[in-house]
Amino acid sequence: MSTEYRGTSETYQGVAGGDSPEGGPLPTVALEESSTATEALLTYAARNPARRQEAGLPQAPPARPRLGVAVVACMDARLNVEALLGLAEGDAHVLRNAGGVITTDVVRSLAVSQNVLGTKEIILLHHTGCGLEKITDDGFRDQLERDTGVRPEWPVQAFADVEEDVRLSLRILRSSPFLQSTTSVRGFIYQVETGALVEVPA
Repeated sequence: MSTEYRGTSETYQGVAGGDSPEGGPLPTVALEESSTATEALLTYAARNPARRQEAGLPQAPPARPRLGVAVVACMDARLNVEALLGLAEGDAHVLRNAGGVITTDVVRSLAVSQNVLGTKEIILLHHTGCGLEKITDDGFRDQLERDTGVRPEWPVQAFADVEEDVRLSLRILRSSPFLQSTTSVRGFIYQVETGALVEVPA
């Protein structure tokens, strides 16, 4: 298999803004008609050991986040958490899901992050124009049931007001009995249009 994907059909950039965790530019990965984005990304990933060696980085960064921070963010492709916050590899735990909402599994991951790996601070990141603002729980479940024949039991956790959902998320985290460190839990909304980060008061 070729180690380069060249074509005119589609082009994928690895990181928004073109910066890698090592601080250097990421090459654009071009796809052939018969290729897939996954294959192109795996080809790029196969070069990671050599890139790390060239940059003088350790092959195994510490498991404990250096900054003691966990970030909960939406999975939206426009939200580049590492570039936005200036995070380097090994700095923080970054948890992402649709909407950046606080689910049972997010609490599970945060509990492990704090109790096993020593994080003390939590940052919540929502953003403007979120897809969960454009749907409803019942509407999405109805659509999935029509498409698959099975109605999901899990909640979508859609919301109509992104600022209010950040406040709700803050309340959930601060009241969780499973999180030891809740004194530094802050919520923000990323303004997709301007790139600004706005804090939501509790």
